Amino acid sequence: MNYVVTPPTTVSVPVVGQPGCFPVHRIYCVGRNYEEHAKEMGFTGREPPFFFMKPADAIVAVDAGSTATLPYPSLTHNLHHEIELVVAIGVGGKNISVDDAPAHIYGYAVGLDMTRRDLQTEMKKQGRPWCIGKAYDQSAPIGPITPVAQAGDVNQAEIALQVNGTDRQRSNVSKLIWNVAETIAHLSAAWELQPGDLIYTGTPEGVAAVVSGDLMVGSVAGLGELRVQIA
Repeated sequence: MNYVVTPPTTVSVPVVGQPGCFPVHRIYCVGRNYEEHAKEMGFTGREPPFFFMKPADAIVAVDAGSTATLPYPSLTHNLHHEIELVVAIGVGGKNISVDDAPAHIYGYAVGLDMTRRDLQTEMKKQGRPWCIGKAYDQSAPIGPITPVAQAGDVNQAEIALQVNGTDRQRSNVSKLIWNVAETIAHLSAAWELQPGDLIYTGTPEGVAAVVSGDLMVGSVAGLGELRVQIA
């Protein structure tokens, strides 16, 4: 087929132990999915899950053992880190049940939902969509995807982020308000999930600003580290 402009290249993420990469279709993100983070953002309780999206080309894929350089984004003076467990969907579906959800997972990765917090906050005040705060270029760093069989018990894994060697975020995936299977069930009721979808499952408490020169090291037990430095 001929195109009138050059088609975009396929965004992909490396896979642990595999020569091939995971092609990215969509990026879904879960908001306020750890209770303590919800509290620090001014909310409480187990509210119904809500979602936002990032474009596939917001991905910054970081190889194991490498450190990515992330430009400080434009328009913001308050760039925040949010460490997250990322779920990679291998089998699509709609109206997936909680019990069936694990069969749709290809693997897991460590991700960062980088946020222009000042822009997000201003859009919230105005009652407007806050894509400008969340869905900007290079806002979704991610480490290699570990296939399910190699990932261990991710649902009980420690999740953490250090900035310049000091803890900023540290919790456990078991503290998700809506666990991975429940999240997949809710998402698939609203969208038909496709192979290649990524789900950023939410961040624990401790989100804060980073500045140029800061080195972020994120981890989920069993999935290695994600190293990103702000340029």
